[in-house]
Formats: sequence, C-alpha cells, structure tokens
Amino acid sequence: MDPIIRVEGLRKSFGSNVVLRDIDFQVMLGEVVTIIGASGSGKSTLLRCINLLETPDAGHVWFHGEDLASRHVDVNRLREKIGMVFQGFNLFNNMDVLQNCTLAPVTLGKMGREEAEAEAMRNLESVGLAGFAHAAVTSLSGGQKQRVAIARALCMKPDLMLFDEPTSALDPEIVGEVLSVMRDLAAQGMTMVVVTHEMEFAKNVSDKVVFMDQGVIAESGDPGKMFSSPELPRTREFLARYLDGPKAGE
Repeated sequence: MDPIIRVEGLRKSFGSNVVLRDIDFQVMLGEVVTIIGASGSGKSTLLRCINLLETPDAGHVWFHGEDLASRHVDVNRLREKIGMVFQGFNLFNNMDVLQNCTLAPVTLGKMGREEAEAEAMRNLESVGLAGFAHAAVTSLSGGQKQRVAIARALCMKPDLMLFDEPTSALDPEIVGEVLSVMRDLAAQGMTMVVVTHEMEFAKNVSDKVVFMDQGVIAESGDPGKMFSSPELPRTREFLARYLDGPKAGE
C-alpha cells in the first residue's frame, strides 16, 4: 500500500532561523500519527508545510502520489481533501455554526446548499453539537468552538485530517471533550496527523509517534516502544515527566 502522505527532504527557514531540516516521513491510509516535541521544535511548521500553508524551501510533499510542490499540480483541488483544525479555531464569528460548516462545500461547488446542510448536521451530530446549528459562534465555549471546527473540516469529506495543537487553547476541564471526538474519528479509520502535547492521547490512540527536536525528526516509532524505552537521551529527557509521573488509575 502506498502512503497517503510522503514527505522527503523537507526544509523550511524563516530568515536566518532554520525551522525544518531535511524531514522525511510518511503516513499510511488509516494511520494516526502524533507529532510531539518541545515548543519551537518545528512541529506546527511541518504540519503547515504538508498542506502548503507554508511553502517549503526545499523537498517534496506527496499526497495521494502527487507532488504538491509541482507547478503542474492543482494544489487547491488536492487540498480540498486535507482537513485542518487549528489551535485558535479560525471560525467566522459573523456566521452561525451551520453557516461555518456549509461555507466551503457550497462556495467551492462541492455540494448544493441542501446537501451541504444535511452533511453539516450529520457532522455536528457526530461531535455532539447538532442542537447548536443556529447558535452564534461567539456564544460557544472553547471546547464547543473546536468541535465545530472539526465538524466543519469533516464537511469537505477529507481523506486526511491535520490537527495543530487542537487542545492547547482550551481550559483543562474541557480538553477531554475535544479529545473524545478525535478518538472517535480514529476509531472510525480517519487518517490523522496530530501535533499535540497530550501525551495520553499520543500513547493510547496513535499508530506512530514522531518526536521532533530542533527542526529534525529525532526519533519515531510505535507508541508502546517510544513511551516505554525511547532510544535517544533527548527523547527520554522530553518524556521524563510523563514516564516518571503517576499513571492513570494509580
């Protein structure tokens, strides 16, 4: 089986600051890949390069076997199949919940309004917010906004979902409601790449964990191995607080 995403030799700098250094990795269909690492290690930049929200300086990103960096590729067409959930929600405050969810499929001509609204209601139901379809975005809690953002991304029927620290802007008591939706998506077979500091999610939901350090993939592998016996001292140092702390249920 070919990977749905393959990244090769990816490099990205902002001025003199080198953020990504020759990144290679791949994601298979149905996999959940979590990317962990300290702030500033390049995690979010890597995610944004995958769907060309940031333009790489060098290297390639293949999606469904097509190189997004090629001038002959219709990037917008391919990007329609990549859902993105941001740390800061990025909802339109001048629209209600349903309008946020139907805007892209209707504007891009993927669906008529009636079909788009039916699809939106299915996805809002799946995240537990069908009753908020006509609510003002500004009236929602942070957790509700993020669940709307997930439903909105699903309305384009993506093949791949990217999550950029989706819980980091949330109050601790409502993080769980967003992670629960993400667990459900993983259980349904959605292909996901998740930048996160939620180590329990990375350990228990991932098929593969990628540890980034100073712009490189320092280590990656099965979550059981990564969390029980990481190979590199830097990985162990990063995970030390989690590895040495109390485990759930203790």
